[in-house]
Amino acid sequence: MSDDKRNDERVTINKEFESFDAFIQEYVTNISRTGLFIKAHAPLPVGTRVNLHFTVIMDDIETIEGVGEVVRVEKDGMGVVFRELSGYSKDLIDKLLTARG
Repeated sequence: MSDDKRNDERVTINKEFESFDAFIQEYVTNISRTGLFIKAHAPLPVGTRVNLHFTVIMDDIETIEGVGEVVRVEKDGMGVVFRELSGYSKDLIDKLLTARG
């Protein structure tokens, strides 16, 4: 029962960045099509579900949003796997990864 309750409670991570490069340098050290590593002074526990909402300025203001789950905790942050992403967010991540590649 406590596992179900933990999964129903979500923490919202909502950040805005001046550019995709700022997003990578300031907050995310690694992003892929399946998840990301978020820098944090107080990482959330493994198993925590998080609502993700990142606004990034590219040519226009773009928003990556979805639901993730913390799967790894380190002293400087946490690994979050994407559990749900909007189709637009998936396409945006693909576009961003291709542009950086």
